[in-house]
Amino acid sequence: MFTLVQSTDIKGAGGETLPSPFKSLSRLEVEFRRGEFSLLAAGPGTGKSLIAANLALLGGMPVLYFSADSSAATQISRAAAIITGDDVKDVKAALLANDASAYEKELAARWWVRMNFSARPTPTEMELDLLAFLEVNGTSPHLICVDNITNVDYGNAGDAESYTFGLEALCDYLSQMARSTNAHVLGMHHVTGEHSNGTSPIPLSGVKGKTTRVPSLIMTAHAENDGMGGRIINMSPVKYREGFADPSGRTFASFRLNSRNLRFEELDGAEFDSII
Repeated sequence: MFTLVQSTDIKGAGGETLPSPFKSLSRLEVEFRRGEFSLLAAGPGTGKSLIAANLALLGGMPVLYFSADSSAATQISRAAAIITGDDVKDVKAALLANDASAYEKELAARWWVRMNFSARPTPTEMELDLLAFLEVNGTSPHLICVDNITNVDYGNAGDAESYTFGLEALCDYLSQMARSTNAHVLGMHHVTGEHSNGTSPIPLSGVKGKTTRVPSLIMTAHAENDGMGGRIINMSPVKYREGFADPSGRTFASFRLNSRNLRFEELDGAEFDSII
């Protein structure tokens, strides 16, 4: 039990805002704060993993990324393209030829980003990785990405009801992880069937399962064509304890996805820059 003054001393890094390249989100007062748990929900192939990758790779901060949904080959080609700005097709061709020499220096410079590619990570495995991260780097991660939360092995789910309540318990667990590590924990998640095409705004009610109670921030994402053969990704804050939210999903920040290097661009044409 602490007084209000004592509470200011023990909060540590909790509440600090992570560096983020998503300027238009900032204009909606959306921030990724340490010590908090958030969800990013979207339909398959919308780009939620790319959103997380851009935040992780361009933010210049210690990151632990649980990539249960994507293989090492996929993630490393995306990472090299995002970091260097090179065409992802050229990156993939070089990696298939076992020639990553052109990218090793840039990739090595992001030594503070650590990946786990287990397809079904357990809480025990995640905790061991957190301890190893602290031992190796001398600090806990500032950002923990869980891509995606349905891949975490949080016990047997014998039926739909136990599966749903298992997701709610997992969200409680990830929220506690954020509190105990002072990291921002960002979980990727699915949406309900009627929103799975990902082409129209997704409301809070479109987030799948009993997962909306715990997160301090929930964003949904949908895509649209930009009329030039590219895609625009719209991110909607549908729940946010610290600021603005529109549960309908119809208020969003929009970004053009550069399909060549997988970076996002503000609609005024300004490409994101690395913060480091």
